[in-house]
Amino acid sequence: MAVSPLLQVRELAIGAGGRVLHEGLSFDLSPGEVLAVVGPSGCGKSTLLRHLAGLERPPAGRVLLADQDLHAGDEQDQAALRRRLGVMFQSGALWSSMSLGENLMLPMRLFTRLTRAQCRDRALARLARVGLAADFDRMPAQLSGGMRKRAALARALALDPELLLLDEPGSGLDPPNAARLDELVRHLRDDLRAAVVLVTHDVASVRAVADRVLFLDDPGAPWQLGPLERLLREGSASLRAFFTRTVTP
Repeated sequence: MAVSPLLQVRELAIGAGGRVLHEGLSFDLSPGEVLAVVGPSGCGKSTLLRHLAGLERPPAGRVLLADQDLHAGDEQDQAALRRRLGVMFQSGALWSSMSLGENLMLPMRLFTRLTRAQCRDRALARLARVGLAADFDRMPAQLSGGMRKRAALARALALDPELLLLDEPGSGLDPPNAARLDELVRHLRDDLRAAVVLVTHDVASVRAVADRVLFLDDPGAPWQLGPLERLLREGSASLRAFFTRTVTP
């Protein structure tokens, strides 16, 4: 039986501040599917992620989550829809004044009716999923770079999202820690059946976790979408050059 798409992007333009970087972007994303978004710096990868998260209105087109437009309706409707997705920002964006556990409990306390004890239990479970259950009471400044990345991923899971948007989760990490994050993403896809949009420059991560790849070239150039191996055979010269440069020591 065919699975209905969770995310539908229709004729989307990527841009902000009056500048359009790409136009006509359309694709579907199903539960349990991972889409990697790659391309050179300045091509609009993070801007696309903000459009998909409902944080910035695109210049044109629609983003539908479970058939509901992320950019339509009043602010209350939009906020309720955004709570169905989890976002991991490139910087981690953890509250420095709160412990790791408090960072995870905050959205639960704001947007659920769980008791404090129930929030704590759920936060511990999310931290255990990323190997940080013993660090509940530690402050973000006490964590290593790899631990902060995993903590940010745990917080993105706080409200059991259907869609995960991950912005450069492996940036700044050594290969073993980056590979550990890739493994976590695979488990989230397989165990939770969450759909994942992953912005990355790491070809190893793309090969490890992605079902399809969206390549955003320089602004104005055609975007390309499909399985990585097919894109490497049939894609543009700039796409092949990008992946060759990325894997060259």
